[in-house]
Amino acid sequence: MLDSATIEAIADELLEAGRNRTPVPRLTTRYPGMTVEDSYAVQQLWRQRNVDAGRRLVGRKIGLTSKAMQAATGIPEPDYGAIFDDMVLDTGCSVDWDRYTHPRVEVELAFVLKTDLAGPGCNIFDVLNATDYVVPALEILDSRIEMEGRTIVDTIADNAAMGAMVIGGNPVRPDAVDLRWVSAILYKNQTVEETGVAAGILDHPANGVHWLANKIAAHGDGMKAGDIILAGSFTRPLWVYKGDTVHADYGPLGSITCRFD
Repeated sequence: MLDSATIEAIADELLEAGRNRTPVPRLTTRYPGMTVEDSYAVQQLWRQRNVDAGRRLVGRKIGLTSKAMQAATGIPEPDYGAIFDDMVLDTGCSVDWDRYTHPRVEVELAFVLKTDLAGPGCNIFDVLNATDYVVPALEILDSRIEMEGRTIVDTIADNAAMGAMVIGGNPVRPDAVDLRWVSAILYKNQTVEETGVAAGILDHPANGVHWLANKIAAHGDGMKAGDIILAGSFTRPLWVYKGDTVHADYGPLGSITCRFD
């Protein structure tokens, strides 16, 4: 376990990396004994630093819940991070590409809670009962730590690579459709790049949400009514460049579009 001074130094280093858009060397190279618990301690302090600076926590993201994402990253277990108010963008937006460290895009579903949700012992039925509606979303991945050779220890400390999200399409009640069969076609510049089905997220996207509720319960934490929970990607991450337009077609659930300028 890392001592508190080291955890504080890493959190501050990642804050600075986010401000100057220059990724820092991998933590696991510099701190070979660093554990997952150390990483969550770094993330928690990083999150508190942001709240103290005036950012408002509006939800959580869950990452690495699908085999597609685990294969793409080489990381075999889920993780989570924080979503702040200034990370939530609307469909049709122009995204400042330079604000992120070579962004990537993922196709997801967002759960918006109507009641509090907490573990331990949370299950899929608790999630569905606590959900007001589900809506299509794109996650924009960012990186404050160099990409090559990253492990889950690096990714967790880096707020699970959360950069921003774009929300749009048609909100639906969780019992209005079979969420396992929600599908999406992801286009970049009018070319199909990825397709996927939400069952790729642990067999049901709500399974990622109850995994999160039980995981953060161990840290004395829970989710609140109104929180936005990104359930995880069911496509591989798509690299985007300046000038690219991204469009995700969710069929009956509508579509999301954004442009990187």
